[in-house]
Formats: sequence, structure tokens, C-alpha cells
Amino acid sequence: MSGPMLKLLQQSIQDCDHWVVEFDYRDSKGHTTRRVVSPIRMLPGQRFLALCLCREAPRQFYLNRCSGAVLRPACEVMMPMPIGVG
Repeated sequence: MSGPMLKLLQQSIQDCDHWVVEFDYRDSKGHTTRRVVSPIRMLPGQRFLALCLCREAPRQFYLNRCSGAVLRPACEVMMPMPIGVG
């Protein structure tokens, strides 16, 4: 998933006023939630930093825990976004 996900993240980072990324995220305990984020930058170790619009706070995400990613127009989302249970 990291190839397509990385491309979406880069597009959103380059045009953060217009795009956010929505994806399913599996945490370290194996729980999956649907997240909407505004990516900030890539980090070492296949991670990225993003403003989580569900938690209303910056969070780090591992690329290999992300699936089903799509770009969404930023104008369609507002904080807080509900966290969807996957």
C-alpha cells in the first residue's frame, strides 16, 4: 500500500489547501478506524506526520498500517470528523 498511499500523501502535502486524505488505519493493537487527515510531512521509518481531523491533533501514522486511501477535497470536511470504526 505504501506506493499509492505515498503518492496521495505527496499530492496532499503539496496542495494542502485543497486536499485531505481519508484511509483505514490499523493501530498497534489491531483495531481499525477510518481517519481523515491533512498530511504535514514524511518522517523516517515509513511514517508520516498529519493533522488528524478526527482527533483534532497532530498524529504519526505508519504507511504499512494504512489501507483504502482516497483524496478528498478539503472544502468537504470540517473538524472534528467522526472516527469511523472499520
